[in-house]
Amino acid sequence: MGNADYLDPETNVECPHRVAIPPPQPFIKSLESSLKETFFPDDPLKQFKNQPPSRKFVLGLQYFLPILEWAPRYTFEFLKADLIAGITIASLAIPQGISYAKLANLPPILGLYSSFVPPLVYAMMGSSKDLAVGTVAVASLLTASMLGNDVNANENPTLYLHLAFTATFFAGVFQACLGLLRLGFIVDFLSHATIVGFMAGAATVVCLQQLKGILGLEHFTHGTDLVSVMRSVFSQTDKWRWESGVLGCCFLFYLMLTKYYSKKRPRFFWVSAMAPLTSVILGSLVVYLTHAERHGVQVIGNLKKGLNPLTVTDLAFGSPYLSTAIKTGIITGVIALAEGIAVGRSFAMYKNYHIDGNKEMIAFGMMNIVGSCTSCYLTTGPFSRSAVNFNAGCKTAVSNIVMAVAVMITLLFLTPLFHYTPLVVLSSIIIAAMLGLIDYEAAIHLWKIDKFDFIVCMGAYLGVVFGSVEIGPSPSGRNIYAQGDFVRRETKNLCSWKHTKFRDLQKCKSIPKCNQCPWCSHT
Repeated sequence: MGNADYLDPETNVECPHRVAIPPPQPFIKSLESSLKETFFPDDPLKQFKNQPPSRKFVLGLQYFLPILEWAPRYTFEFLKADLIAGITIASLAIPQGISYAKLANLPPILGLYSSFVPPLVYAMMGSSKDLAVGTVAVASLLTASMLGNDVNANENPTLYLHLAFTATFFAGVFQACLGLLRLGFIVDFLSHATIVGFMAGAATVVCLQQLKGILGLEHFTHGTDLVSVMRSVFSQTDKWRWESGVLGCCFLFYLMLTKYYSKKRPRFFWVSAMAPLTSVILGSLVVYLTHAERHGVQVIGNLKKGLNPLTVTDLAFGSPYLSTAIKTGIITGVIALAEGIAVGRSFAMYKNYHIDGNKEMIAFGMMNIVGSCTSCYLTTGPFSRSAVNFNAGCKTAVSNIVMAVAVMITLLFLTPLFHYTPLVVLSSIIIAAMLGLIDYEAAIHLWKIDKFDFIVCMGAYLGVVFGSVEIGPSPSGRNIYAQGDFVRRETKNLCSWKHTKFRDLQKCKSIPKCNQCPWCSHT
């Protein structure tokens, strides 16, 4: 019967688009169909059917190492584009890596280590052409907050460092298992409203934490909530350093100005991309020429030359704080997955290609497992770096390899040049990056579309700012209920005549009603 015109036998009147009611299915068959749709919507084993063993082996390698699939078609034109993109993102990755490592209360050199090995792993295993791999501020803050509750990074730096590697290892194992077991849909249960609120709250907390560097304070609270930070800041007014404050404000103004200019003139995207590195260079020159380190301006100090040392033996599996490392790894792993996959899918839509979410999870997991054994902490695909990679015209994941080579050269020869880099410049770089995560326009949109989602968003934001940063991403009934409510309304507002599903048909004034289906004709 299908969708063909149907002649009613009683009235002899032609009824357009009459659809047959499908026959009832046995429970077992219906369950099997649902499970297959959930876990194997793309039928990954289909390509292996009726293939000789040698071909199956090649296809298996290409599935887990996509580079083997596209590398034979790589051209010199692609190399030129990826070379420019890779050098551009390296100029952003170096200062951001150092900054985010300090945010995680880890040695600054780990930020460079984490921009060397993980991008190489992702280039071989990742399916996104545009994702640029590196550390992120939110995961760094979560690491510092959750591990810092049990181990003080200043009093016991070695144990803290080993726990950070262990947390990264478990984050990678968790991510890889989700991909291998094809459980990627679990990440979708983090509702959009919760993520918007959590990211904005985390960005606010990160900015507040940078007041330590801006004001030149040596002692600061380990708490992340607003009250603790404000108490710590205003209880030390006699220790504020005006030199550090002036320097920080000047570089923050410069970074925001370049970001505004690049936004107004997109073809000059490289101006804001190069701004963090130029800030580091200028800040180092200012400190070196004026000897500002003698007047209260704190500097990075010595950075060890050389490539990543192996840290397999540093994984603290026998530590009494192992449960803390596992919890930290799982929570930061989920947040890293949600950000990385969302960013990858967004840019894939622009270039009209498909990325496999389960493959991405395996790639993220393996790069964090390998990273934890090579002096790296948690990495994912940050939006800011990926946006620069996209705008620079990258063609493939080779841009990550170029970035890794640039970081390798820095590790081998250029690390002594960062000795005089002021910490206040790193704080300015972090603040400038974090302000872009406070998406107030999305919150306003939620208020207009759905008041319940707005309340969820604000609950996540206030929970992070006034509670702790772990509250936002923690598994809770709020997340599940919000996602369930989202799915319910998505299904209810599915119009099958002239348009596809969208958030709330009755409230969306920009899409005309077809007046033929029950929902469009309902007033």
